[in-house]
Amino acid sequence: MSRWKAFTEGLAEFYHAPYRQTMARQAREEDDLLTLIVLGEALGLPQPFAYETVELFAELAPRMHAWHLRMGMERSPLALGCC
Repeated sequence: MSRWKAFTEGLAEFYHAPYRQTMARQAREEDDLLTLIVLGEALGLPQPFAYETVELFAELAPRMHAWHLRMGMERSPLALGCC
């Protein structure tokens, strides 16, 4: 690895390191919001766009367990059998 490449990677790490935790938290919050929007109809929230979001349900189903634990729900509100 050349010295210049090592220097630029070190400099990028120096500038990005303080914000890594903040960016990860923001990504988690956006993921939680998307999950709530997609699963809102099943949770009892009326949605005018439920037909469009039903295709995303298969993508979010494996992450349901982690989501409902982060939201403070002891058991899953859906019958997915994750708990």
